[in-house]
Amino acid sequence: MDLKVEKLGVSFEQVVFQNLNFDFNAGDWVTIVGKSGTGKSVFLKSLARLMDVTSGQIIFNGQDIQDLAIGTYRQKVSYAVQSASLFGKTVRDNLDFPFIVRDQAIDVQKQQAGLRQMDLPVAYLDHPITELSGGQRQRVGVLRNLLFPPEVLLLDEISTGLDAETKQLIWQVIQTMHQMEGNIVLSVTHDADEMASARDLIEFGTEVKRVKK
Repeated sequence: MDLKVEKLGVSFEQVVFQNLNFDFNAGDWVTIVGKSGTGKSVFLKSLARLMDVTSGQIIFNGQDIQDLAIGTYRQKVSYAVQSASLFGKTVRDNLDFPFIVRDQAIDVQKQQAGLRQMDLPVAYLDHPITELSGGQRQRVGVLRNLLFPPEVLLLDEISTGLDAETKQLIWQVIQTMHQMEGNIVLSVTHDADEMASARDLIEFGTEVKRVKK
């Protein structure tokens, strides 16, 4: 698996970034850092096809992403955000969704195993989402992204605002998945611990550059 950006640029009333060139390969975990407003989230949203680019192209497994069916692409490239947006009435509604979009039979055992991994009771499948705490909502949202491990996982400040225990749990689950799958993870963060442990970074600022330690 590979993801490439070639001469990528995004502009609104002014240039957000331009002429970005990066190659991401299987097993890469890249931490994306920089001050607010420098284009980090715009970059991830561009990769997720949630935002149009102004110039350049994004190549996924040898194909321009604009030539790929959006549904198929989003099954392989998954985007998770700071405050998980849950839908329906229950946790089950959210964990059924990845199976439904893939036209697969719902695997309750897989859902229950995921809940256990996220340190949530299996009975929470039928728990109303309105009664979940912020940390529980985030765990359910991340689990929804991981039930079918994506080839590329885009993380946009997913641990911001979480207590230390929940943050550690979520990162542990994601890191275990990454080690097993060897997929590509791109993570935007302001978290000091994550930045300190990063070995492959993209720094957004006056210029955008990739730094490997």
